Amino acid sequence: MGTPNDHAPLAERVEELLAANGPLPIVTAGDPVLRRGTEPFDGQLEPALLARFVEALRLTMHAAPGVGLAAPQVGVGLRIAVIEDPAPVPEEVRLARGRVPQPFRVLVNPSYEPVGAERVAFFEGCLSVPGYQAVVARPAEVRLTGQDEHGRALDEVFTGWPARIVQHETDHLDGVLYLDRAEPRSLSSHQAVAERWSQPTAERAARALGFELP
Repeated sequence: MGTPNDHAPLAERVEELLAANGPLPIVTAGDPVLRRGTEPFDGQLEPALLARFVEALRLTMHAAPGVGLAAPQVGVGLRIAVIEDPAPVPEEVRLARGRVPQPFRVLVNPSYEPVGAERVAFFEGCLSVPGYQAVVARPAEVRLTGQDEHGRALDEVFTGWPARIVQHETDHLDGVLYLDRAEPRSLSSHQAVAERWSQPTAERAARALGFELP
């Protein structure tokens, strides 16, 4: 557990960010904060400041819009992320990707491990890598452990698209971008994905762009 003086710089940084009100600026690839990893949360922010920071992450995620946001993406090196997915997708996409609604959740000090050996690959994007998507093969099911914003233990198994979201956001906290895990030949602009690769699975893209799926 750090001392109050150890916590001061991070708390001051968060206070500065929140002073502007509204959505926070999102850090993009190339900024070292996305690669340094994060400090475990152990009280660096007082409860009231933590609640304000969490609300700012929620607001920023919605405004972007996205289905997850990690603290490093707004320049704060704390092991905190938020997720929420209303999953407004067609039935065929829901079935193919396992994309079901997820309520707003706060993940504090999360970590994950695969459950089983199955891996699935779909196009994935990131608010910190604007304009592009790429196919990422990830475990289809993971066990996520950590805490919520109130310090209550989290130990839950996620499957389908929710499993992808929690892996993506937890990776951010370890200094990992989705591009590090992506199939390089699949890298596509948002426009190309919309015009060519909007199918529920990535099979057509794999054939046309020349990469393999798990």
